[in-house]
Amino acid sequence: MAQPLDLAAIRSFENLEFLARQLVEGFITGLHQSPYHGFSVEFSEHRLYNPGESTRHLDWKVFARTDKLFVKRYEEETNLRCHLLLDVSPSMYYPAPSHDKLRFSVLCAAAITTLLQKQRDAVGLVTFSDQVELQTPVRSTSTHRHTLLLTLQQLLERPATPGRARTDVSGVIHAIAQQIPKRSLVVLFSDMLGRAPEEQTETLAALQHLRHQHHEVLLFHVMDRATEASFNFQDRPYLFEDLETGQTIKLQPAQVREQYQATMRRYEQELALRCGQYKIDFVPVDIREPFDKVLYAYLVKRGKAR
Repeated sequence: MAQPLDLAAIRSFENLEFLARQLVEGFITGLHQSPYHGFSVEFSEHRLYNPGESTRHLDWKVFARTDKLFVKRYEEETNLRCHLLLDVSPSMYYPAPSHDKLRFSVLCAAAITTLLQKQRDAVGLVTFSDQVELQTPVRSTSTHRHTLLLTLQQLLERPATPGRARTDVSGVIHAIAQQIPKRSLVVLFSDMLGRAPEEQTETLAALQHLRHQHHEVLLFHVMDRATEASFNFQDRPYLFEDLETGQTIKLQPAQVREQYQATMRRYEQELALRCGQYKIDFVPVDIREPFDKVLYAYLVKRGKAR
């Protein structure tokens, strides 16, 4: 089983690139040894020939080697456009500077970027909090990949600033939906926190906007489940701080744990239900678990987006 990586050990752009490559290579090795070996992470330039269609693009060299008819596939048929949306609001810096939701998401995004390059697909990065902070072009070159990894590395070095900016997932997604010209795969990393529960409808409407534009959508709901979902704190007084607003409250976890857990369950169930209705892949991920779940979900979604 894959082991969690020490994200605190990342110190340079080269290290992030190395870690992403190691993560991808380990995942591919495990994939080939698993029941999911039918998934291919290599770029395919051919598809099987369908009887009755033109023989103009048959690859006779492949036929000579395999005795099977394959048609050459060209760039517009094979390449995918992927937009990585990364929530960088203050709540993503929880729970600890050396192991927080943002670092987990950054490494996942770096690994997906590496997979995309292996498949010759184009990728762009959007970082956001209450507004779009950075939006890169969507390209498939090695130079562009290096630029994205450098940008991701810089995110790891940026300190959290409580109260700096709230999360506005819905506003950002609406804006991005208007800007994506071609059918694409949109991959979102966010804890989906920072907004009142009654405003969840706005976020879901924004995700539906992407589907209305015929984009495939993959939402990774990133959380530290032990504390954010289960509220697993020792039964002693704590001073809790809202990283989105800077507000604090002192309480005893046991006094609110049951109500908190029920509220979080309802929130996640509603989010998962509505995503299912809109045919959006909703994947809850725990930053304390290996990254394989994220990469496998990406491969499944990539197959749907092709």
